[in-house]
Amino acid sequence: MGRAFNFSAGPAVMPEAVLQQAASEMLNWQGSGMSVMEMSHRGKEFISIYEQAEADLRELLAVPAHFKILFMQGGGLAENAIVPLNLSQGGAMDFVLTGSWSQKSLKEAGKYGTAREAATAQADGFTTLPAPATWQISADSRYVHICGNETIHGVEFHEMPDLKALGCDAPLVVDFSSHVASRPVDWTRVGLAFGGAQKNLGPAGLTLVIVREDLIGHALPHCPSAFDYKLVADNQSMYNTPPTYSIYIAGLVFQWLKKHGGIAAMEQRNIAKAQLLYDFLDSSSLYVNKVAKDCRSRMNVPFFLRDESRNDAFLAGAKAANLLQLKGHKSVGGMRASIYNAMPLEGVQALVAYMREFEKTQA
Repeated sequence: MGRAFNFSAGPAVMPEAVLQQAASEMLNWQGSGMSVMEMSHRGKEFISIYEQAEADLRELLAVPAHFKILFMQGGGLAENAIVPLNLSQGGAMDFVLTGSWSQKSLKEAGKYGTAREAATAQADGFTTLPAPATWQISADSRYVHICGNETIHGVEFHEMPDLKALGCDAPLVVDFSSHVASRPVDWTRVGLAFGGAQKNLGPAGLTLVIVREDLIGHALPHCPSAFDYKLVADNQSMYNTPPTYSIYIAGLVFQWLKKHGGIAAMEQRNIAKAQLLYDFLDSSSLYVNKVAKDCRSRMNVPFFLRDESRNDAFLAGAKAANLLQLKGHKSVGGMRASIYNAMPLEGVQALVAYMREFEKTQA
């Protein structure tokens, strides 16, 4: 089997050009005589990699100067604890529940303060987003948390909510694990954004935290030193040994994004890919997507066969067609196509062609 179209939700498809460059540099990075895996994180070779990656990411996401970019570990799941350890000051936090990941965030934060449900879409099966005007945010909230894109349920905030317009002065915390770098970020509405790199930016192991400077320096006394944002920021993400190889690969992805027109160009490609797949699903009599059209994810497209007895046959045929990792998350079933930045339009075209042919054979 050659290179397949990999629709995994994460770890996910990587740009082929990035993999080729990493392979060519595996044993000897730019004449250093070392693999990046072997470098000291404090040596000049790796420091140059880190500094370039940070600069490229700041440029790509248009991160303002008063935000710190932290390269950390633990993934988005660990940040569900690390964020309240740094921002809650033991007080109250409000959560908008839009799927599995925001539910996990609420539960974890409750260990470090009072975690409250500001709104939920559970009654709709997490197929819609609660309108911001309905959110019940308390005046003493330390921050308001949303998951920008729910990887499992396939709902996405296409615009960051404006908390100030809701009369709320608390910072907005965004889990952007599965849509980072897929579209621009309005940093005037965001206090902190975090996400694992393994969906849109690189391999597992690297976690990004982009945080407004005034929000750091308030960690709870029992916050582990390696997770204290101020210590991490003051040490340029080198307080402990960072995930060096994952940073290197992410840096290559940042360069790949720049070569392909940056975030604005990537957003247009993502819109086109998602529209192609959703248009087919909406026209089909065999497949169905249950998410409201105004909040459908561009990154993760869950769908179901109306006759689920055909699921195994669908997946077997997809694998034979070099279309991989289409089985939905075990908690919801069905199918899911994750079409991150590195998934080319040709991959979505191949998927739609296969789905159309499968539907014909099942008629």
